[in-house]
Amino acid sequence: MTGTRTPLTRADLAPLARAAVGGGRTLAAATRLHGGTKKGVYRLTFDDGFSAIAYVWSPDEDYWDAGPSDLRDPFSHGTGLDLFTAAHDRLAAAGVRTPRLLHVDAEARQAVVEDLPGDSLEAALPRDPALLDRLAALLDTLHAHTGPRFGKVALVDNGGTSYGTSCAQRVLEGALRDVEEVARREPRAAAVREQLQERVKVLAAEVRPRRRHTLIHGELGPDHVLLTPAGELALIDIEGLLYFDVEWEHVFLEIRFGDSYEALRVPGLDEDRLRFYRLAMRLSLVAGPLRLLDGDFPFTEFMRGIAEHNLVQVLDLVRR
Repeated sequence: MTGTRTPLTRADLAPLARAAVGGGRTLAAATRLHGGTKKGVYRLTFDDGFSAIAYVWSPDEDYWDAGPSDLRDPFSHGTGLDLFTAAHDRLAAAGVRTPRLLHVDAEARQAVVEDLPGDSLEAALPRDPALLDRLAALLDTLHAHTGPRFGKVALVDNGGTSYGTSCAQRVLEGALRDVEEVARREPRAAAVREQLQERVKVLAAEVRPRRRHTLIHGELGPDHVLLTPAGELALIDIEGLLYFDVEWEHVFLEIRFGDSYEALRVPGLDEDRLRFYRLAMRLSLVAGPLRLLDGDFPFTEFMRGIAEHNLVQVLDLVRR
């Protein structure tokens, strides 16, 4: 961490660890794992070799500095203990593996889950491409479940209703905001700002109404899938779980899996939605990283690379 942000220590996390595993083990080490931008992720290692993962939601662990999340907005800042526990329970009910929940401290906004110390799917795929078939099966299970309305699982499963009239309308509003934000920060986008706005509106107008709202992860890259010791695939970073158009998930899968996506493609997707969501997703993947770079996120080169790659894709899409 950089600036004034200091990772939690073994002493800081000892009470949480003790509550999670009991007094028969002593916490030997607490190590903050890299990669998280919205919450702190710590590996807790005990004196007998047992380990677990602690999740910590606090302003000091959130590089976005986004403030409170509005559950009624499907694209609001997707973090928090309540979002996590709702997503965990929904995935368990759907038969989709995720690290098992061991303990929750609601007052401290902390949780402990099982440690799955094996590879991520991202690391394992080069030596075992057949894992894609198992991911496709997991996606079939996940996407077989639907909700009565679109929105975050924590909202919809408690009877709530999101802002707006449809998934596509919310994507349109977000995409137009992202155009403005990217154009303010990036001269290449500013030069084609009106063309971007027009292209977004034209693609959105081609999307027809739909009532089906599919259970999706929302940011399902190969780094958000872990392998269990038994060889199962387990989803992590699940706070963004929501009911939405399944094409939103598939556009993200296309981007993150590249050529390997063909193994995950399914028939029956709406091509109009895919075209619209591709541009909207790319815009989001420019605006988000640029916004994050305004703060003290330490891995600036990595985040700039994401923004630049997706900006090139946005400029290509607007020319088509």
